[in-house]
Amino acid sequence: MRIVILGAPGSGKGTQAALLVKELGLTHISSGELLRSAAKAGTELGLKAKSIIDRGELVSDEIMLGLIKERLSRPDIEGGFILDGYPRNIIQAGALDELLNDLNQPVDEALQIDVDVEMAVMRIAKRAAKEGRSDDTEEVARNRMKIYSQQTAPVVDYYANKGVLTRVLGDGTAEEVFQRIRGVLQMRPGS
Repeated sequence: MRIVILGAPGSGKGTQAALLVKELGLTHISSGELLRSAAKAGTELGLKAKSIIDRGELVSDEIMLGLIKERLSRPDIEGGFILDGYPRNIIQAGALDELLNDLNQPVDEALQIDVDVEMAVMRIAKRAAKEGRSDDTEEVARNRMKIYSQQTAPVVDYYANKGVLTRVLGDGTAEEVFQRIRGVLQMRPGS
């Protein structure tokens, strides 16, 4: 099974991806982890990404697709994967589809975790305090929500039009949300 997890910052994508990996035995591919690992390893794409991030800019679609393509070439994805944090815009969604079609590994399910903006901001603030992340202030969180609604929210419609999107309410505990997701996946053919 190949799953794309979508949702606003603070919606619980990473938490749910980790639970799904444990439950389904899939490979977790996090775009943030890919960027950090590539930069640390000093790969060509990683060094390009690091210089862009160090300037406080967003990594280009081209670099992100290169990192995703590189990651999807590894044999551990043959049993399926969960993609977390990518695609972030329509261009990336289309490029990902082309890449996955070339690999004969199309997306089976796109899960949109829906949360209230205030709840998401509260979760981000809680995570920032717990992890000591000074970059997750309320102002930054609200700006990230604005960017999400402008750039990433249209990806939800993209997957809905392809007939693979399911929306899941992200309110409640991580376990409650996970049970909703499990119910969705059990209803899908081939799950």
